[in-house]
Amino acid sequence: MADNNGTIASTMISTSPRPLILLAPMEGVMDWRMRDLVTSYGGYDLCVSEFIRVVDQLLPVRTFERLCPELQRGSATSSGTPMRVQLLGQSPEYMAANAERAIALGSPGIDLNFGCPAKTVNRHHGGAALLATPHCIHDIVRRVREAVPDRLPVTAKMRLGCDDASLAIDNASAIADAGADWLVVHGRTRAQGYRPPVDWESIGKVVQAARIRVIANGDINTPEDYARCRDITGCDDVMVGRGVLATPNLANVLRGHASPLPWSDIAAALLRYADYDQFKKADHYLTGRLKQWLKNLVPHYPEAEALFVQIRTQRAAEPVLHCIKLSAT
Repeated sequence: MADNNGTIASTMISTSPRPLILLAPMEGVMDWRMRDLVTSYGGYDLCVSEFIRVVDQLLPVRTFERLCPELQRGSATSSGTPMRVQLLGQSPEYMAANAERAIALGSPGIDLNFGCPAKTVNRHHGGAALLATPHCIHDIVRRVREAVPDRLPVTAKMRLGCDDASLAIDNASAIADAGADWLVVHGRTRAQGYRPPVDWESIGKVVQAARIRVIANGDINTPEDYARCRDITGCDDVMVGRGVLATPNLANVLRGHASPLPWSDIAAALLRYADYDQFKKADHYLTGRLKQWLKNLVPHYPEAEALFVQIRTQRAAEPVLHCIKLSAT
């Protein structure tokens, strides 16, 4: 088993001493197309899939390959960024069985979701709902760790708690004691959803108390945020999420290697996202995703606001793409 100081097989992720910047597995946002596009800008050390929901069965291969087509090309995006499968569920046995299947299909490790705040998931005791029962979290992690080969990492992502952060250290310790290699902590509770403020101070308390490598997550959107988060939490490594929708090359911006993209490049990225083959028979899905992305761009680009006004009533892809092309010129 990989030891709990975060040492990882060199084939899984870069062993460079530079701080890691990971791409968050945002459900309903960071699908494989967006992972492929965002990682093409470089700077991201690892991306994690949207969660695969596990209930009471071993899922078919087609489910994994539909949500994580990277499995069919070396478990990496087209630019070479490693991709790890994330599972969400409450049954230790079925989580372990599906972890084994994901590994057999090529995932270079398994990530476990204890952070999703969605009511539909939490109602069935999945995601962040498990943070009320650290012993259940321990059982899931332990069983998955037993099922995954020792040479491959098992990691987890959690929030600070359900309604407050009182069990944050207990949950982190449960994950560590069960054999996880590292833990991403989102600095919000389930009840908080995505509302500000993020609580980096509580992440710092987890870092000090839990015997596991901790990666900070939440509202790391600028180089200033990055520096403050690392200073407050004591984490060298971070995971970035919604800030990537406004700054696709965020990893290199945080590292000081690039500036945020100009609008012309953002418009080109929107068109690249629309160009994936699977969108050709799903106009309404494509337009919905493009509108969702534009909403995140509006606070940062005046051109995005003007474009959103133009397309917000459109459902067909062709007129939406036409407006984006005009905006890019």
